[in-house]
Amino acid sequence: MFVARSLARAKPQSAARRLLASPSSCPAAFHSSAPVFVSVGDRIPNVELMENSPGNKVRIADELSKGKSLIIGVPAAFSPSCSESHIPGYIDSATLKDAGKVFVVAVNDAFVTKAWAKSLDPSGSSGIRFLADPKLEFTNALDLAFDGTAIFGGPRSKRYALVVEDGVVKEAHVEPDNTGLSVSAAAKVLK
Repeated sequence: MFVARSLARAKPQSAARRLLASPSSCPAAFHSSAPVFVSVGDRIPNVELMENSPGNKVRIADELSKGKSLIIGVPAAFSPSCSESHIPGYIDSATLKDAGKVFVVAVNDAFVTKAWAKSLDPSGSSGIRFLADPKLEFTNALDLAFDGTAIFGGPRSKRYALVVEDGVVKEAHVEPDNTGLSVSAAAKVLK
C-alpha cells in the first residue's frame, strides 16, 4: 500500500512509474511462455566459428547453404557424455555418410576442439568437422545457451542436433534438460 501511494505521488517520468506502466521493460519480467529455441524453418545464422586455430574462421551458414548437413552441438569438449557416447555415436554410425556435411560445435577454444577431434577421430575418417564457439556467438544466435556455471564454470550450449538442408533447419533435436542424451543421440537423429 505504501509503495503504491509513494508511486502515485512520484513525478510522471520517474523510473518506478515507467516500470509499472510497462512491465515488459523490466529486465527480469516474469512470463510463463516456453523459451524460444531454434526451430524447424529457421535459417542457420551466418556466424564465424573457428576450426583448428583462432585464425581459421568458418562461416557456418556459407558452409551449409547447399545440400544436406548436420550440426551437433555440445556443452563442452572432453566432457564425459560428449566424449564417451554422444559424438562417438555419430562417428561409429553406418548412416553418417547420408547426413551430408557434419559439424560438431563446442563452447571451447579452437585448440581444445582440435585436440578433441584428434582424440575421438584420429584419422579424420568420419569427415566430421569440429568447430569452436568460444564466445557463444553461434549458440546465442540459435538461442541454445544455458547457465552451466555449476558444472562447466560458465554459460554453455545445450546438447542438440540440427538437420539442415540448403541452410534451413529441417529437424531440431534439442535436449529438454540441456545436457542429457535422449533426443540428440545418433540413433535418434540418423534414423
